[in-house]
Amino acid sequence: MKDAFGTPQSLLILGGTSDIALATARRLIARRTRTVWLAGRPSPDLENAAIHLRGLGAETHTISFDALDSGSHEAILGKVFAEGDIDLVLLAFGVLGDQANDERDPVAAARVAQTNYTGAVSSALVCARALQSQGHGSLVVLSSVAAERARRSNFIYGSSKAGLDTFTQGLGDALHGTGAHVMLVRPGFVRTSMTAGRPETPLATTPEAVAAAIELGLRRRSETVWVPGSLRLVMAALRHVPRSVFRRLPL
Repeated sequence: MKDAFGTPQSLLILGGTSDIALATARRLIARRTRTVWLAGRPSPDLENAAIHLRGLGAETHTISFDALDSGSHEAILGKVFAEGDIDLVLLAFGVLGDQANDERDPVAAARVAQTNYTGAVSSALVCARALQSQGHGSLVVLSSVAAERARRSNFIYGSSKAGLDTFTQGLGDALHGTGAHVMLVRPGFVRTSMTAGRPETPLATTPEAVAAAIELGLRRRSETVWVPGSLRLVMAALRHVPRSVFRRLPL
């Protein structure tokens, strides 16, 4: 259960090596989160992340999780919830893909969509049902500003996030009044290992800034969080730019 200050005591991260997720975990551990589950493909990076969080004082477990193996999600995540209540689920996995290559390789493009959308739908539904059964807890889903409008430079990734974004909004409505809370996070360009080497877009931010926004959003029980917040106005304006003009913008 959350403590008197609303800080989750237990955290499940889907995508256990995500820079944003680990920044969030560090922040929450400093606020008294004591149990962390890191779900991801077995790797040295996953184990090193667990060792790091244990060093900060959290009882940390790893569990094998593959976003592309939707058939396994119910059994794997069910085991985590069977160990005790989870106060916060952070769905943070995803792949950026290579737009130029993926346009020539439909199988690679489908893998982006399956990871970012299909895998997220399956695992989020499993977690949502468990949170509803508990009668409390939050599900935080990392979307992207790329979900707001298709851009020539990354429309495969953007379309997968658009699907996830719409799904998460509907899931939040479905769980309203059950005690479970769903929060959608729309970051802009974040400097992480996933975006290393790629040209930054205006208003680029850091995993730590996203983590701070997530914590504040949880405290306020927000439904949607933009990071940075000014992107909300920027994207609202871009949404209404005529398509003939939009396609000529350097986005």
